[in-house]
Amino acid sequence: MSLLGNITRLLSKPPAVGVTPADVVHRENKWRLLRYRARAAGRAFATPILLVPSLINRHYVLDLLPGKSFAEYLVAQGWDVWVIDWGTPGDEDRLVTFDDICDRALGRALRLCARSGPSGRAHLMGYCLGGTLTAIHAAVRPERVATLTALAAPIGFHDEGLLSAWTRSRGFDVGALVSACGNVPWQLMQGAFHLLRPTLTLSKLVHLADKVGKSDAAGFDEFADGFLALETWGNDNVAFPGEFYRRYVGELYQQDALLAGSFTLSGRPVDLGAIECPTLAVTFANDGIVPWRSAAVLLERVGTPEAERLQIHQPGGHVGGFVSRSATRTLWPKMAAFWAARDGLAT
Repeated sequence: MSLLGNITRLLSKPPAVGVTPADVVHRENKWRLLRYRARAAGRAFATPILLVPSLINRHYVLDLLPGKSFAEYLVAQGWDVWVIDWGTPGDEDRLVTFDDICDRALGRALRLCARSGPSGRAHLMGYCLGGTLTAIHAAVRPERVATLTALAAPIGFHDEGLLSAWTRSRGFDVGALVSACGNVPWQLMQGAFHLLRPTLTLSKLVHLADKVGKSDAAGFDEFADGFLALETWGNDNVAFPGEFYRRYVGELYQQDALLAGSFTLSGRPVDLGAIECPTLAVTFANDGIVPWRSAAVLLERVGTPEAERLQIHQPGGHVGGFVSRSATRTLWPKMAAFWAARDGLAT
């Protein structure tokens, strides 16, 4: 393909994202619970998997596009896969609390998912903030959790990362921000993420220009699909419910309340030591959003028997380390193997 042809391809209609066939099995306020349709050969595993994404990004990072979809990969392996789509909060959702999300909404999704398996439990996996939510929920409501997987999930919030430093600065007034804005605007949060790596956009453009000039037709088509899908997701952000944000930043980031043992869920103390199910922590060496040690500390705090605590430490960053071609060959099979080896524990 010529240079002009590659440019034309890049400017054509972006690839469809989140297209693995799924059905909406529950809908409440803005959030939905999706269940991916089984492969033609049926399901090979007894225990369902519930995927929990972050609140501030769309769920389809877990179902990016064919060949780069974690959900598609799991369904092809024979898993019963469910995912929460948190939706888009409106102004009327500014009073949605941490307990509303982490206890009531997540609890309802887990209950519906777990009922589909013979044991009444599910493998629970959370990505980024979704992993924080799943860890907190599992500590207080462990009954339906067969295993816990925290993927690049912040657990210790007083770390060496810039987000931790910024949120703990004396000039950052969470209460004033929430009072003024209601829901925290997505533009504010996206701007903060851009400031973590100010040259990232330029770096991506240089890489893109190099690919446009050098790739053949097949190679460029594959690159363009992946590049545009990830950029679509990365720029498709949503606002943060104000009251949820007030506790999330005020208690977790500023007070490190989860590790300090002072955090509560619906009035109940959150003790990570109460988590006794098999636990997997996935960390990334170059994660600028969740420094890997702040995610790995989960394994030091859970009450899970030591033989059932596992860390998978991968190269790459917070997003690229999970959706890269390398991840499809290494990380995804390792995660699926963790669940497969423990499928019988929940039957």
